[in-house]
Amino acid sequence: MIENDYSFRFGAEVYTWFMDGNGKGNEGQLGHMIEVTARAGFSSIEPIAFWMGELEDPNRLEPKLKEQNIELAAIALTLDWNNPRETEEEREKADQIIELLQQFPDALLCTVHNPVGRHNIVERRQNLIKNVNRVSRRAAEKRVECTFHPNSPASSITRTEEDYDIILQGLDPEATGWTPDVGHIINGGMDPLTKMKEYESLINLVHYKDWAGEHEFALMGEGKVDFVGITQWLKDIGYDGWIICEDEAPLAVENPDKVTLHDGEWITNSLLPAIE
Repeated sequence: MIENDYSFRFGAEVYTWFMDGNGKGNEGQLGHMIEVTARAGFSSIEPIAFWMGELEDPNRLEPKLKEQNIELAAIALTLDWNNPRETEEEREKADQIIELLQQFPDALLCTVHNPVGRHNIVERRQNLIKNVNRVSRRAAEKRVECTFHPNSPASSITRTEEDYDIILQGLDPEATGWTPDVGHIINGGMDPLTKMKEYESLINLVHYKDWAGEHEFALMGEGKVDFVGITQWLKDIGYDGWIICEDEAPLAVENPDKVTLHDGEWITNSLLPAIE
């Protein structure tokens, strides 16, 4: 277990295992991911909805988490949300995950927009805001806490500073928070800490990934993200939520287990000793 003198709680995001392009290479292997997450010293895991295999059944997921002493930090739900209202399928999928999360009262619903292009961006950003707020309000009625996670592929409408400001200012703060992913923020041309300070009141989950420059993510600790400065600030403001490592380094395609183990070791031996 990663031990520290502060309130930091570190976990792993399973996308590190799905870097092979089609998400099929580790399909149905959430149990293995939970085991590696525990070996890395993390305390929680954030799976992706509908990639959880048989562990999407809470009666199977809960015992596996307890076996490895791992908590469920959140479940990531990625949908298109391109229309003025949710499609029937989108609503059904969102409600399915909300129902699952009701069995894990401390876990968050992390909504993520599926990046399919920046066409009709003004209209589609507004559609996204409306749909995320609808999902979050329904979840709040079920006492499921929500958070929104922007991403930064070239095809994303949640990539640039303009995107962030429009979307984050449009979120219903009574129903949803914000997950700053420091790697995606810098990949979108912004300074992560500056943007986090600007929207501090919305933060209820944090994602760590490193960035090498020119739209290429790096192994944790080997890129340009100022993790020490960001983590020090989180300590200073008394942040007590999860910090989830979602390493998208090229090595993750070949060896996600090794990357996850590396991240836990780097946090323990390099990051935390640098925090005052």
